[in-house]
Amino acid sequence: MRFDHGVASGDPLSDRVMLWTRVTPEADGDVPVTLTVATDQAMLQPVAVYMSTATEDGDYCVKIDADGLQPDHWYYYQFSVGGERSPVGRTRTFPASGSFIDRARFAVVSCANYPYGFFSVYRAVAEHADLDFVLHLGDYLYEYGPGEYGDFPERDPLPPQEMVTLADYRQRHAQYKTDDDLQALHQQFPMIAVWDDHESTDNSYRDGAENHQPLTEGDWEARKAVSQQAYFEWLPIRPREPGNYSVIYRQFQYGDLIDLTMLDTRLEGRDEQLTVPLDPARNSEDRHLISADQMDFLLDSLSQSNAQWRFIGQQVMFGQLNIAELPSLTEDQAQLRSNLSAINMDQWDGYAADRLKILNHIDDNNIDNVVVLTGDIHTSWASEIYRNPSSLLGDLFDKPLAAEFVTPAVTSPGFPDGAAELAGILIPVVNPHIRYVEAKSRGFILVDVTRARAQAEFYYAQSIESFDLRGQIDNSKTKVVSVKSGDSRLIEDGPVSRPRTLRTAFNYPPLPLNAVTVNEVLS
Repeated sequence: MRFDHGVASGDPLSDRVMLWTRVTPEADGDVPVTLTVATDQAMLQPVAVYMSTATEDGDYCVKIDADGLQPDHWYYYQFSVGGERSPVGRTRTFPASGSFIDRARFAVVSCANYPYGFFSVYRAVAEHADLDFVLHLGDYLYEYGPGEYGDFPERDPLPPQEMVTLADYRQRHAQYKTDDDLQALHQQFPMIAVWDDHESTDNSYRDGAENHQPLTEGDWEARKAVSQQAYFEWLPIRPREPGNYSVIYRQFQYGDLIDLTMLDTRLEGRDEQLTVPLDPARNSEDRHLISADQMDFLLDSLSQSNAQWRFIGQQVMFGQLNIAELPSLTEDQAQLRSNLSAINMDQWDGYAADRLKILNHIDDNNIDNVVVLTGDIHTSWASEIYRNPSSLLGDLFDKPLAAEFVTPAVTSPGFPDGAAELAGILIPVVNPHIRYVEAKSRGFILVDVTRARAQAEFYYAQSIESFDLRGQIDNSKTKVVSVKSGDSRLIEDGPVSRPRTLRTAFNYPPLPLNAVTVNEVLS
């Protein structure tokens, strides 16, 4: 019996957290599994023991909602089957709702395509030992077959074809979970995750996908359902009810400092994307990116929040992107316009009425300190959010309604050389609400939140191609952007935040498996 896919934790609340592993069985049949939670890394001070069963129907994944825990505590956990034990993982509960909290630190990641290179960014996040949690905003994996989207040596995707069936999705999740750097990330921190399109297939929406051919790949609803099932099996996510794999939007409270609302802007309520850039139909009130139920959930969470900060974690770029005024005189400029046109209608720009409804709600209810966190487009952005940022004599002289930070990719490619550099120069000129664009480097955002400000620190990996440079940061590229409480205007190039290693330090690399069995500890 082995634990080839490591351990993971996620969806932390003040009294519980989801704990995950996958048993690699020696033969078919149910496998009894024991989970021990302790207050020390050596697992000598257990506080709870849980029993579960790994079954073939669940692909031998084990998920336990470890409850009865204390708020704002770090815990260690370990699974065992007989005498075999998993690695020891570390997790934490969130502070109790309403309790005074002065600081939070977390990382934001997205877009990790296995065949494009090493998960150096995950390694870099794992080595920030003082983070409270990790936010994954989608494209945890990709659906393509070998050579279709990335061809890094010895990282061909499994199965060796596009994933369509439940077995395909499970095998691809299993391959990703064998990556040492992803395992290190999961082993260190609880993760709050949502899917984007590639967990099912490219440019998916409620009723279909650009990369789904019904004649050869079957019924879309069936494919969507098995992709969601595999995602819930292999990620430490708490389902709303047993067997419900379709609803992933939810909310988390980090004391009185942060209310975090996670959205599903991909599969739950999205109408099909428009195909023509800046199609006037994008303004139709009949076009939706999220369902009416999810919209009500979001608006209620914003207006009912008593936290200092209201964060929205979601998949696609929220802020407006004006591409009509970008020049296209040179080959690089034409490439830039082509790249932007290809992504624009997949974003909130393609569903403008839904965005306006949210912005009107924020303005009408005098809701402050709203920060949108976004993934999807493999590039870095920092924007002030207005109703109509193209009106130089209007909104831009008012206080922004929110701020948005878009995280770069873990490995997936951004704009090509030339077009990437132009993007950083030209886009803010014709989009003055967009204050920062970095269009090709892989990395992550470290978000440091105090009662006075929310700060996004963009960190970039030195390389995703060198095994020896995994986890190394190119400090020359680091960018700091922040917003003050009560004013969502962006402030650039302040100092990076101070780490909190004394509070949440964790031995890294993790200690080897201890030689003490669960029964010996409890006896």
